[in-house]
Amino acid sequence: MLLPALLTDNYGFLRGVTSLGINYGQIGNNLPQPEKVLDLLSSLKLTKARIYDTNPQVLTAFANSNVELIVTVENQMLAVLMDPQQALQWVSNHIKPYFPATRITGIAVGNEVFTDSDTTLLASVVPAIVSIHGALAQLGLDTYIKVSTPNSLAVLAESYPPSAGSFKTEVSGIMSQYLQFLSSTKAPFWINAYPYFAYKDKPDEVPLDYVLFNPNAGMVDPYTKLHYDNMLYAQVDAVLFAIARMGFGGIEVGVSETGWPSKGDADEIGAIVDNAAAYNKNILRRQLKNEGTPLRPNMKLEIYLFALFNEDMKPGPTSERNYGLFQPDCTMVYNVGISALSSPSSTSSASISLTSSATKVKT
Repeated sequence: MLLPALLTDNYGFLRGVTSLGINYGQIGNNLPQPEKVLDLLSSLKLTKARIYDTNPQVLTAFANSNVELIVTVENQMLAVLMDPQQALQWVSNHIKPYFPATRITGIAVGNEVFTDSDTTLLASVVPAIVSIHGALAQLGLDTYIKVSTPNSLAVLAESYPPSAGSFKTEVSGIMSQYLQFLSSTKAPFWINAYPYFAYKDKPDEVPLDYVLFNPNAGMVDPYTKLHYDNMLYAQVDAVLFAIARMGFGGIEVGVSETGWPSKGDADEIGAIVDNAAAYNKNILRRQLKNEGTPLRPNMKLEIYLFALFNEDMKPGPTSERNYGLFQPDCTMVYNVGISALSSPSSTSSASISLTSSATKVKT
């Protein structure tokens, strides 16, 4: 059977300690200037961030720093950027002037396009990705900057148990084209995964400790016999199985967003500070161990936490404005251990720990 062969690709090595990423969203009217944000990231020894546009103020402020940036093409731009000439102009205007002084390492082409209600976006995403990659290649930047698109976990038709992971049939044709691109360019498959939502929707069925990475009995996949002690790793492995079912192996899966809200509305079960602190603190602890998932134990799982700041202008329920590790005045919403990095007495291991505690922004 081909499926197990595709899934046993552990890349043969354990990746070195690299920093966790953090999502730096900017949907707020009281957020600090990018220069101050860079100071905050530097004080915390955080060296990877993702932004949801190509804000020239951010790209300029982050020049000559050690922060690696993933930038984003907004969904409404995809149809235009299908045209290779338009893509070349976009890269020439939004990427080339800032690189390499600003360490742009990735371009996210759209966000959660495969599950967007605007189905016209789906027809645009792969041509736009191919055109942007072609523009980077034309400018000699393709070996430095990877092109991908973050997906919602809702792109899966099945995710439990992980071995049942499969993509929705309505996106399978375009998904196959996308996976072919990732395979040929060695770019990662990014997934936005929020165990919080699974708990909120079924708090009587989903064990809180399992979603928070706290000690728990976990679950065993009946097909692989692999043991899972947390939901996030199970979700990532479900994506790996879905990719293998499409006939592709060796594609890295990373978590482009995950997080937990510290506040919510009355019906948002579990959206409290204690849970948010536990979730992000436990992810940081796991990242310190260079952990992979049960299916790929030797390949460290790359994670971007959501989010750096609470963003007061985000629409939707209260939780949407309360995913941040920090308030807009740069005070901590709660302490996940990141502040230890800025302490003069930090040990090298503390620095590593914080390096891996990067946070991601959720949209």
